[in-house]
This record gives sequence, C-alpha cells and structure tokens, in this order.
Amino acid sequence: MTVQHDGTSARTALDADGIASDWTRDEWVAFADRLLDTARSYASPGHGRIHFPGAEGGYGHDVDGLEGFARTFLLAGFRIAGARGEGTEELADFYRQGIVTGVDPDAADRWVRLDEHAQAKVEAASLALVLDMTRPWIWDRLDALTQQRVIDYLAPVVGDTTYPKTNWLWFRVVVQTFLRSVGGPWSASDIADDLALHDSLVREDGWISDGFERSYDHYVGWALHTYPVLWSRMQGADELAGGRTAGDIVRLDRFLQDAVALVGADGSPLIQGRSLIYRFAAAAPFWVGAIAQVPSVPLGQLRRAANAVVAHFVDHAAPGDDGVLTMGWHHEWRELAQSYSGPGSPYWAVKGLLGISLPADHPVWAAASEPLPVEAADDVRVVRSAGWAVSGTAADGIVRIANHGSDHAADGALVGDSPLYARIGYSTATSPLANQAAWHEPLEQSVALVDEAGRATHRAAMELIDVRVDGEGDARVAIAASRSRAHWLTPRPAAHRHGSGLDGDVELAGVVTVHSLLRGPWEVRLTRVDSLEPCVDAGALRLRVGGWALAASETPRSSIEALRPSEERNADSSSSSRLSSSVEDEVEGRDAAASVAAEGLCSSIRPLLGAGAPSFEERFDASPLGPVAIVPVVTYPVEPGAWIATLVELTAADLASSGDATVDVRTDAGDTTVTVSWPDGTATTSRLANPGEASDADR
Repeated sequence: MTVQHDGTSARTALDADGIASDWTRDEWVAFADRLLDTARSYASPGHGRIHFPGAEGGYGHDVDGLEGFARTFLLAGFRIAGARGEGTEELADFYRQGIVTGVDPDAADRWVRLDEHAQAKVEAASLALVLDMTRPWIWDRLDALTQQRVIDYLAPVVGDTTYPKTNWLWFRVVVQTFLRSVGGPWSASDIADDLALHDSLVREDGWISDGFERSYDHYVGWALHTYPVLWSRMQGADELAGGRTAGDIVRLDRFLQDAVALVGADGSPLIQGRSLIYRFAAAAPFWVGAIAQVPSVPLGQLRRAANAVVAHFVDHAAPGDDGVLTMGWHHEWRELAQSYSGPGSPYWAVKGLLGISLPADHPVWAAASEPLPVEAADDVRVVRSAGWAVSGTAADGIVRIANHGSDHAADGALVGDSPLYARIGYSTATSPLANQAAWHEPLEQSVALVDEAGRATHRAAMELIDVRVDGEGDARVAIAASRSRAHWLTPRPAAHRHGSGLDGDVELAGVVTVHSLLRGPWEVRLTRVDSLEPCVDAGALRLRVGGWALAASETPRSSIEALRPSEERNADSSSSSRLSSSVEDEVEGRDAAASVAAEGLCSSIRPLLGAGAPSFEERFDASPLGPVAIVPVVTYPVEPGAWIATLVELTAADLASSGDATVDVRTDAGDTTVTVSWPDGTATTSRLANPGEASDADR
C-alpha cells in the first residue's frame, strides 16, 4: 500500500480508482518470512527458546524465552498451513526441534511448565493451536515420546481453577480441545464452564468485555473474537461447540461493522487500552472475519483493514532495520508495555498476519479492495457497550472517540484513572500520555477538579448516562455522557499493573457530569459540577478541561488565538488575531483558543460557556509518539450547578478551523437542550439525557 508519511497529515495516498492499494499475498508472506528469519537467529541451541534482545521482562528470563518461541510459532504455523506444507520443510523442522527440546525435562532450554509460572498457560494456547493447525507437518512427525511429553506438558490445564475470568478462558478451551484430539486428559465441565463464562461477557452489538470490569479494548478483537472462530476449526471442536459457532459468527459480523470504522485512513488503530506493544495484532479480527465468511463486511474491506493496520507499522519502522519488534508503538518506548512484558511479548503482533494461513486460492486474495469507512466518507456512530461516541473524518483520515463507559474498573469502584482506558478521548492520530506520572494525574482528554496543591481528581468508575446518535445527514451528532464521583487518590504501590487504574486512599471531591457531542473534528464538551463534598471549598478549586496531547521529536508549536468579540466576528468571520505564546501564557475570557501543532496535526481548545482561561501543559518523555508533548487546556472557576462548554478539536494542521462556534443550553421543566453552532456553520439541537434515564441509543 502507499501511504503518505511526510508529516503533513494522516491522509492516505490513493490509487487511480480512489482506493488505497494492498499488498499481494506474496508480499504478506515475504514480511512474515523476514520476521521468522530474524526470530530463528535468536534461538537457543536446541531451539526451545527464542530470546530477543532487550531488557528482561518482569516475569524473568525463562518466561521471556518461552514467549519468544510460542509467539513466533504462531506465525510459523500460519505460514506452514497457508502453504499446505510446501516449501516450508525447513521452517517446520526448526520448530519441531524446538518442541522436542521444550518438553524435554533435562534440556537446558526447556519450556517453563504450566505449574511453574502462570504465563506458560498463555503460551500453551499458541502451542496447542498451531500443533492442531499444522498437524500433518509437525505433530504427526514427532516421535511417540515427544508427543507424550507434549501431552504431559499441557495436561495441568485440566481442572485448573486459577485462570483469570477474562480472555484467558480461551487458553484453557484451546489447550483442552487439542488434548482431547490426541488422547490426552480433558474435562467436559471445564470447557462448558469456560464457554458459559465467555457468553456472560458478551455485550450489545457484538462487543465483548474482557472480564467483568468495563474493559473494552483491542482484546475484544484479537482474543475474544479471534479464538472462538479458530477454535471452531480445531479437530473435534464441532463436537464440543454444541451449535454455538453460528452465534459466535453473528456477533463477530456485528463487531466488525464497528471495528473497520475504528481504523484511521493511515492504518493506525485506536491508541487505547493495554498491550499496545502488540501493535498489528489489531488486524487479527479482520482476517478472522474472512475465515468465518461474515456476511456484512466485504472480503475486500476486511483485507484492506488488515493491510492498512500492518502496513502502518511497517511504514513507521516497526520492526526496525534489524527485523526485531520492540516494546513500543512506532519505536521502542518501554513505558507503553505492561510491567511484566518481556522482549518476546511484542510478537503477539503476528496474530495480525493470520491471513497468510489462507491459501493463495482463497477468495480473500482476489476480492477487490474496498475503502475503510473513514476513507469513503465522514462517519458518525456509537459503540453502546463501551460508551463510545465515534467520529471519523475523511478529510484528515482520523477516527476519534469520546469515551464515557470504558475505564477497566468495576462498577462503583473509586480507583485511579488508567490513562489507557479512562480518558475522555482517544484517536488514531494521538496517544494518551502514558508515563508513570500519567497514572497519577489526569491531564489530556480529562475534566478534573484541581486543588491548590495541583492535585487533579479522577473519574473512574464513571456512570454511563447516554450514548446515541442524534440528527440526520450533515447534522448527525454522536453523543456520550457520564457522571462521576470525582475523587483525589493517594496511590498504593503495586508490583504489577495490567491496565487498571491504581488503588489507593480516596478523598471525595464532588459529583461531575460530562456530555460529549462529537461532529466532524470537533467535540463540544459540556460539563457541570453537580455538587461538592461539604468540606470542599469551590473557591479553592479550578475545573480543568484537557484537550488532545500532541507529541513530537521536537517541541510542538503552541499559540494562543485571541478572537475578536462575537458580534465583531459575526460581521467579519474571516478576521482574528493570533498571538505567539509560551506554555506559561494564559488569555482570560471565552474569546480565546489554545492551539498546538506537531507532525502535521493541530490540537486546539477554546471555552464556549464560562470564564475559561486557555493555556498549555508540557510533559517530557510521556508519550510513545515523541519525547515532548504539549496539552492545550482550559481552566474555569468552579460554580456548582452551572454549565460550562468547551470546544475541543483535532485535525490535520492545514484543515484546522478558525470559524466561530457558540453553545446555548436551556432547561425547561427538567429537560435540558443544547443548541450548537459549529465552526462550519451547521447548527444542531440535542436533548441531554438525565442520570438514570434510559438512553434512546441509535440502532
């Protein structure tokens, strides 16, 4: 595919037909072979472990080596199966020898056993899945002793009740299904329990929560939808499925209708959720959709989505010249990884290459490429389960979400905000700040009460109030809203973090309600401090509204735009004055905006209702996208019961708007309506939902 990466915008270069070009299957295979050749060069003498260069992971050297083997074995399995074994004999021999070594209890580079470390339960699923997928070329050619040792290695999964009640359920199902197929131990009740657990995690519109917390992220696609389809194709799985596969595919089909709309035109997935170092694993559900032959998303669009995601990272030098996937996004940035991740962990990315398991004669390779939703037109939608309002814009190729329902926290839990989950906004062009300080301080894409000591409140776990699409045509607005018990947190130390916010001592501040109205590149963020705790003084607080963080290798350009009064702008809307500003500058009043420009993007914020003061916050080594990040913010005095409104914008720098915007909020007989005049001149009027009121979600 051809994608511009000259820093001018996120827009995609199109071919003569107006559609981005895709890799051929041969190009996919060549990329896979490069990753596999590199991986094999880091193998132990017996091939049982693969140790990539880099700092040891939080689970230790032995686990790192098992991860390196098992995760690249996934890719080897896809390669061998797609070629039907032809021309892959050397590859099969290499990994077959690794299996012999891995299950040899006396080998120096044997695998960590499942009863030695829980991480082995994760990797065991990859081993079992590929042993089934490549049965004629690997399993059937193992000697009887090694086969029995493999069975013995996997057997501890049977009856094990310590698996987390998350996507891990599929690790046990996959392993036991393989064990059953080769005469090993297995438990019908274990599988039944796990399938029932999966079903209990299913939510609206094909979305699935990764556990009983509000956890919506890439695991929905690359685990909770990928494993059911791959499992259904394992030997003997149809006897265990009990007719459930058709329902799994219906849910996958509906999920994919949203998933293809959450990929930017430059191929970037949403930079949201944990395990982002798995990068192009985000392409896996698109290939699974092709395998399952879902009816609603065309094969050409599924392949286009997968190709866009993988090529995005390749075009941004991941992997680098040495062929190694590091812990980071475009480049190595260790803080993006979870505390337990090791140098082999990023190789779950190979799930995004699942397509090469489909042979050359599969119709997905011949299907005409079809554009992503954001490439074809502006897209406005909601993801009800996650509480996301979504706006994708064709002009700049960016997809943005306003998040009011996903925080990786249990209902009612007062914990710290995870920067990976609990921010108000995420996009395909920006990253949340994710350094250590970001877990303590909600800043970008937040609404926080800030006290005199500079402490910012957290909002997890917020209460979802509304998620719907309002209006028609160009006046369609995606709306999401939530209410939170804003609280300060003094965190307690934690040895390992898996994406959730920090636990700690809580000090309540008050109740804050936020409504996000998304249209085009803009969000109108309506905020009201409903009440404060009796001991909290409004005069000692400021309400801070944070915009999109932009990060770059050099300090982004920032400026304060001092706008003329509304009546003068109405008479001459083309006129405004721009004032150069440092990050310390502030301009009081609602006729000012703070803007940041970097890497061809512009992030701006301005107050529309309330006496807001725009300014900037600068952070260093806080983002995977660059060492210097700037966040435009607006701070307001705190007036309980009063609405404030803030316009938040993210777009390509050459598309940034200078048009006027206004907001009118009216309450009558308990109903509140908001009329917005957007910067492009469109006017919309929407009713705001009240807490506890059922939402008329767009269906």
